[in-house]
Amino acid sequence: MSKSTGSCLCGAIHYECDVDPVAAGVCHCRHCQKTSGSAFSTMIAVPENALRITGTLSTYEDRGDDGGRTVLRKFCGRCGAPIVSLTPMAPGIAFLKAGTLDDVSHLKPTFQCWHDSAQPWLHLDDSLATFPRNPAL
Repeated sequence: MSKSTGSCLCGAIHYECDVDPVAAGVCHCRHCQKTSGSAFSTMIAVPENALRITGTLSTYEDRGDDGGRTVLRKFCGRCGAPIVSLTPMAPGIAFLKAGTLDDVSHLKPTFQCWHDSAQPWLHLDDSLATFPRNPAL
């Protein structure tokens, strides 16, 4: 995979990134559960400077599950679809919400974070690197 493209639900936001993701994973934190409306959020990490977004994103400044570290959650203000998260814990990295990708057939998460908050009924691939909270960067 060398190009990632995607959009929001209504098509007001589009993005592309011409480099391979540096990682793909799932986050089980309660904030990701709430923003995804599901048991976890699936994401790909890409260099922020390689990401091109068209359309106007709205931003929610979240204090996160880790005691107040800021997460900028960017979404379409028209349809509400979450697009990307930015955090100072990973400067220069953009975490694209994988559900917004045009093609998810190639996606294979390699890690899961905030496993301490994972729903007890959910069991993912045992080969995934598993972190109780955020991985050390």
